[in-house]
Amino acid sequence: MSAPASSPPAVVDAPHVERQEELLTDAALAFLAALHRRFTPRRDELLARRATRRAEIARTGRLDFLPETAGVRADPDWRVAPAPAALEDRRVEITGPADDRKMTINALNSGARVWLADFEDASSPTWRNVVSGQLNLIDAYERRIDFTSPEGRTYALGPAAELATVVMRPRGWHLDERHITVDGRPLPGALADFGLYFFHNARRLLDLGKGPYFYLPKTESHLEARLWNEVFVFAQDYVGVERGTVRATVLIETITAAYEMEEILHELREHASGLNAGRWDYLFSLIKNFRDGGEKFVLPDRNAVTMTAPFMRAYTELLVRTCHRRGAHAIGGMAAFIPSRRDPEVNEVALEKVRADKRREAGDGFDGSWVAHPDLVPVARACFDAVLGDRPHQKDRLREDVEVTAEQLIAVDTLEARPTAAGLRNAVQVGIRYIEAWLRGLGAVAIFNLMEDAATAEISRSQIWQWVDAGVVLDTGEKVTGRLVREVAAEELAAVRTATGAWQQAHDLLLKVALDEDYADFLTLPAYELLDREGD
Repeated sequence: MSAPASSPPAVVDAPHVERQEELLTDAALAFLAALHRRFTPRRDELLARRATRRAEIARTGRLDFLPETAGVRADPDWRVAPAPAALEDRRVEITGPADDRKMTINALNSGARVWLADFEDASSPTWRNVVSGQLNLIDAYERRIDFTSPEGRTYALGPAAELATVVMRPRGWHLDERHITVDGRPLPGALADFGLYFFHNARRLLDLGKGPYFYLPKTESHLEARLWNEVFVFAQDYVGVERGTVRATVLIETITAAYEMEEILHELREHASGLNAGRWDYLFSLIKNFRDGGEKFVLPDRNAVTMTAPFMRAYTELLVRTCHRRGAHAIGGMAAFIPSRRDPEVNEVALEKVRADKRREAGDGFDGSWVAHPDLVPVARACFDAVLGDRPHQKDRLREDVEVTAEQLIAVDTLEARPTAAGLRNAVQVGIRYIEAWLRGLGAVAIFNLMEDAATAEISRSQIWQWVDAGVVLDTGEKVTGRLVREVAAEELAAVRTATGAWQQAHDLLLKVALDEDYADFLTLPAYELLDREGD
């Protein structure tokens, strides 16, 4: 199948990046244009539907399982398609951006079963990063990605059988790619990332005994999953590969999606391979949707909200039960702690935190989990090996003991911890530092011995907004106001300004997305407008 001759291809208007012509071929741009014309109008409708649903949450202060899809949940017979061999054992998955050649090689060589090659929250979508990430993956599949650092250290791929299977994560539906337009409109970033990767690699991956596998981020409803399924069907027909070649793992990282897990799997069932507990975005989504719900929905300091909190347990246990009931993999989330090769004490704390997190997940029935650093792969693997042994997963553990109510998923008031002055300062510190790095093209950033990405920065600025709106009183007796936030931000700006960087821009943007009465749905939307249009 090919694009009609009368339909002009997508148009690229961007600073030239070396080798981009290998990626942006006429055929690839025609494919992007076809995706855009067919699916962007529905994307627009679903984004509008998000706003309508959020208004309903603000009005009622509650969420519930959908009555109109009760039949899907009640039907005991349907299952997702069996996992392909390359995705049968997913006990350890490593995450990271694809735009860095050294990180690409290290992730593939890490010993993890899967690498989430990220074009979303761990990547800042400069044009260079978008193009480089795609080219790095093509080069990796062609085994031409060897790299020598300025210090003379060489990096090369190990034996093919030992490399991690790539599961690529495109941007969410809400972000556009301004450098690619169709009929005068920006192409959705999701379609740009998916389209270029699929077009260039679907057949290449099949020849390697694998396939085009994806993580789907920021999904808020089964209707959005349906749209992705329609994209997959169209794309497979377009390039002439068998339907079901694409496999997708959906991140359950929004509070609304938690009420539609079965429906999401059902919509994608011929292409579904699992669900993932995207804990950090999940907390962000919870705060965002109930931000003006009053004291009942006020979350304490981010670091005080652990995975053992009752409402987080309800979410993860429901995810495991749902996946295993339908034959899908249940993948655990990211422990943000990262090891230190310079500080043994910091290193041991990180390893023990991650070990406890992965033991809990393996014990709860998850089939695998995420880590953010190669040194954590053996730690996580040991935890899952202890439970799985030689089995590739534990889908036979159905968790029929789990019963979760609609109310339990949003029972934030079961937490005893309360917001603190230290928590407010940490939110400001993380927000400024992360945004500054993002504006320089870095999406995954180590801050205070934690690996931060856009999701954790979203939590920081959303908590500030919520605490101001609710008039939270901190442990010091201070009331959180816009004035207090500005004072703390000024102090933190002064503390970091000695270093080179876009600190003033980051400070100003944090205050905008944390204090504006008109809450921005995603901080990356206004941040994207600040990315260097000449040098990106």
